[in-house]
Amino acid sequence: MNEKFFGVWEHNGQLLTKNLDKGKRVYNEKFVEIKGAEYRTWNPYRSKLAAAIKKGLKNFPFKKNTKVLYLGASTGTTISHLSDIITEGEIYAVEIAAQMMKHLLDISTKRENIIPIHADARLPEEYKEVGEVDVIYQDVAQPDQDDILIRNAKMFLKKGGIAMLCIKSQSIDVTTKPKEVFDKVIKKLEPHFEILEQIKLEPFDKDHLFVVLKFKGE
Repeated sequence: MNEKFFGVWEHNGQLLTKNLDKGKRVYNEKFVEIKGAEYRTWNPYRSKLAAAIKKGLKNFPFKKNTKVLYLGASTGTTISHLSDIITEGEIYAVEIAAQMMKHLLDISTKRENIIPIHADARLPEEYKEVGEVDVIYQDVAQPDQDDILIRNAKMFLKKGGIAMLCIKSQSIDVTTKPKEVFDKVIKKLEPHFEILEQIKLEPFDKDHLFVVLKFKGE
């Protein structure tokens, strides 16, 4: 078993995280038992962060006590694996859809490091009590996803903190080639962030670019 990053292992070609809520699955993932410990398989077709790892991600800012603001939490697939890793930290999970919140609330009953927030990521003042964070992870399929990240970074992300952005070109402009959409978003982000990595997520996600950024501070 090879440790790829802190709290992330690769075994027989599969990514694994050690299950914080032993015996409980989140999205029908498989369990792997190694030396008496239970690990959960991390599906790169279900998680863009796992896809980025499989595609050669170099920057992985998550440690035991990292504080994360996660925008676009959905049903909590990726968040559940971050919960396995950030055992003593906090993950503030922002989601606007009420149906998705039901899943997050269920997960968070046993995973106390997940704090669900029912809010619009366009309105960070609605959850200003979160305070300063080490990392912002954003997977929001909206045309203004770049503005959403900039606004949240200015309010929450510490200077030198890391942002991870999943850019879905089809959510921004279906009439323009993905590369042109990606380039336009990167250009808008550059005044605020140092661009550390750009990773295309094919074959796991079509027309997606995973971007790792370092916040310059405002």
